[in-house]
Amino acid sequence: MSEQSIATAQQKGGGGEMKTSSRRADRLKQVLIALGVAAIVIYCLAPFYWMVVSSLRRTTDVFSNTIIPQPFSMASYEGAFAASNHFARALLNSVIVAGTTTILVLVIGTFAAYALARLDFRGKNVALAVIIATSMFPGIAMVIPLLKIFTDIGWINTYQALIVPSMSFSLPLAVWLLTAFFRQMPQELEQAAMVDGCSQGQAFRLIILPLAAPGVFTTAIIVFVAAWNEFIIALSMTNKPDIRTATVAVSLFTGATGRDIPYGSIMAAGVILTVPLLIMVLIFQRRIVAGLTAGGVK
Repeated sequence: MSEQSIATAQQKGGGGEMKTSSRRADRLKQVLIALGVAAIVIYCLAPFYWMVVSSLRRTTDVFSNTIIPQPFSMASYEGAFAASNHFARALLNSVIVAGTTTILVLVIGTFAAYALARLDFRGKNVALAVIIATSMFPGIAMVIPLLKIFTDIGWINTYQALIVPSMSFSLPLAVWLLTAFFRQMPQELEQAAMVDGCSQGQAFRLIILPLAAPGVFTTAIIVFVAAWNEFIIALSMTNKPDIRTATVAVSLFTGATGRDIPYGSIMAAGVILTVPLLIMVLIFQRRIVAGLTAGGVK
């Protein structure tokens, strides 16, 4: 065999070894990525899983460390809906407050965001900066002023005392998100509709709104979850069981003696509060992802 043939064979052998090592590196990278994702998923789901498991244990076994409850018991769920906890009424109040807040924020925020995205007027950027700046105030700092105002006008223990503050916290974020979404939509859409005889309002209603559905839907989910989980304002503005929201009602659960903490019932109520949100997000995850990524790439 000539020297040239030997050199060629060595090069081929070296190339094969490089390909093999590259494949091993790729496989190792994929395994590490999979392990990292699995660790993150377990870290995020472990508290929720433990809450579900604890809610399915008997009252005497609530502090057990078993991964699977043995035996299963629905006593904690029955305790959560006990008449003394007023949890059923609190769930209805949460639906009313979160639903009303979401609808009002979407109506006001959509029109405000479209105006900021499409209309040219003096101080537009300043107005947008002020809107987003208002969302930076911590909720706890607003409790005392709001409590004083609502006491003076007789709004304590009313739905509007819960809805108006939730709107003020959610509206700036909704306007910011929707403004960014409307800005990435080409203005030629409205211009083409107006050439066909539509007014600007008709073009907005018939053309822009249907195309903006992913962004509007994503904003609705974010606003609803924020209003559903709100606690500080709801705790401060209510002192009657028939107007409290679910998050406040859970914090006031009492045990059999009135002094013990019903951990099982609290876990069961936490599952009831969390599962509807999880189901809603899982069902509409494609629309949520589409709304969050809209405008990211032109």
